[in-house]
Amino acid sequence: MVKWFSGKSVRIEVPRLRSRSNVLPTEKVALAEFAPDVMGFLGRAAYVQLKIFETLSRVITNAPTTAAKTAIGKAAELSLGKHRALVAEITKAGGSPADVMDPFTDAFDEFERISRGTDWYESLITAYLSAGFFDDFYAKLAEGLPTESRTRLVTIFAGESGEQVLAEYLQAAIDANPRLDSRLAMWGRRLVGDMMLAARSALVFPDHTRTTEAQVEPVFGELIAAHTRRMDALGLTA
Repeated sequence: MVKWFSGKSVRIEVPRLRSRSNVLPTEKVALAEFAPDVMGFLGRAAYVQLKIFETLSRVITNAPTTAAKTAIGKAAELSLGKHRALVAEITKAGGSPADVMDPFTDAFDEFERISRGTDWYESLITAYLSAGFFDDFYAKLAEGLPTESRTRLVTIFAGESGEQVLAEYLQAAIDANPRLDSRLAMWGRRLVGDMMLAARSALVFPDHTRTTEAQVEPVFGELIAAHTRRMDALGLTA
C-alpha cells in the first residue's frame, strides 16, 4: 500500500506472455503451480510487506492532517503485522530473517524506485493498489506450498488490511479536487505493469517454459481484474 517518485516517469511494459494458441482450454493452470520453495516464498513475501510498511510510513509523514496520519498509521501497522508473521514463519523453519530476505530484495526495491509518486496523492494510490495486488498475488502463490505451511500463510494474506482506509482518503481527495481523477487514473494504469514485473520475479518456471508462459497468462489476468475493481471503486478508469 504507498509513496514515491521524482524526475521523469519511466515507462514499464506489462510482461508480454506468449500466445495461448498452442494451449488446450483444459490446460489452464493456477498461480500456485509456479510457487518457489517455502524459504524462497517467505523471503520474498516478508520483504514485500516490509517495504509496503516503509512506504506507508512515508505517506503518514506527508499526510495533511493528524486524522489522516492516525488512520493511515493503522494501515501501516497491519502491513507490519503481516511482515512479523512471515518473519516468525522463517524463524520457525530455522532461518535467519535477514539472510532469507536478502537474496530477493532487488525486484521490489526497483518497484519502489520507479513507483514513487510526485506528490502525496500518487503515493497514497500506490499504497492502496500495490498492497492489494501483492496480498492477492502471495495468497494465490501460497496455495502451491506444502500442506504444513500453506493454510497459515494463505491466512496471513487474507487477513485484515488497511485497504478501506486508504480508499476512503483517496475518494475524499478526488471528491474535493475532481482534477485529480484523470491524473490518478493514469498513475494507476501505469502501476499495473510495474507490479506484474515485481510479482513475476517470484515465479519458478519448469523447463518447458513455452507452454508455461501461455498457461500463466490467465492467472495474471485475474490479478489485473482485481486491480481494475480497486480502480473502479474510486471511479477511476483502469
